[in-house]
Amino acid sequence: MQSKYKVGLMRLNLWAAALLLILLAYLSEPLTSALLLALASVWLMVTASRLEFSYRRPAAVPWQLLPSLLLAGLLITEPERHALWIWVWPALLMLPQPGWVLALSCALAGVTWWRLAELLGIEQTLFSGLVLLPLMLLGLSRNRYLLPTRSKARQRMRLVPGLPLWSSQQLAIDLRLERARCRREGVHGELMLIRTPRGQFWPLAQDLCRLTLEFENCYRLDRRTLATLLLSRNDEQVMKRRKVLLKGLRPHVEVRFIALSQVASLEDLAAQFKPGRAKEGIETERHDG
Repeated sequence: MQSKYKVGLMRLNLWAAALLLILLAYLSEPLTSALLLALASVWLMVTASRLEFSYRRPAAVPWQLLPSLLLAGLLITEPERHALWIWVWPALLMLPQPGWVLALSCALAGVTWWRLAELLGIEQTLFSGLVLLPLMLLGLSRNRYLLPTRSKARQRMRLVPGLPLWSSQQLAIDLRLERARCRREGVHGELMLIRTPRGQFWPLAQDLCRLTLEFENCYRLDRRTLATLLLSRNDEQVMKRRKVLLKGLRPHVEVRFIALSQVASLEDLAAQFKPGRAKEGIETERHDG
């Protein structure tokens, strides 16, 4: 099954869950419960609508913290009405999230379980805890098991659906491959760096992706730096590709060309592209239209 169909099915499930929560919020009498359920439905709807556009939600933002807080709020404010929701905790632990969010979710699960002790009694509370704890451990183990796969997927994923714009981690991989290819086949390879003005990153990224050929990938190094790998058979082709790219770019951008043999690491590359840090092997051009 292609990924686009998986995304569509996932989005459909999220919208169905959001509609169900809206119905529960409408039928809920306490205002606090209705508000929490409505917020949970909004979270699901936003997640469904932004499912493919992860570049708008940085990984540092604990997006998965919100459902844990909402679930804890439901179980703490109305335990007698939402006691069955405590079994949602193992599922939440399987979601991709930072380690500290996982720890906070486990703490909230313990607090909400203890909150139900007055309602369930000692025997049922102990039994539910003995069942809940293994399920949460299974959720945590599943989260840790999928962590390497998610890390590789984040490194290789395109930052914008439909555009050949890749992450800096993918550039590090491609640099090693293309350097070996240049040595093996005797072709000329160079890295084109573009320092974008403030507020012009995404428009310039779209321009660069439009100008590059099908086999030329584009990369995002940081919030203001774009890069692309250029491979040519000889110096004449190199100059032609440079002229085409510079002519199509917007004005007032700083462009540098670095031979692949001169690129040691991405850290050195970032240091070399700072203002006033041009070094041997780097050609700098100011494109002003």
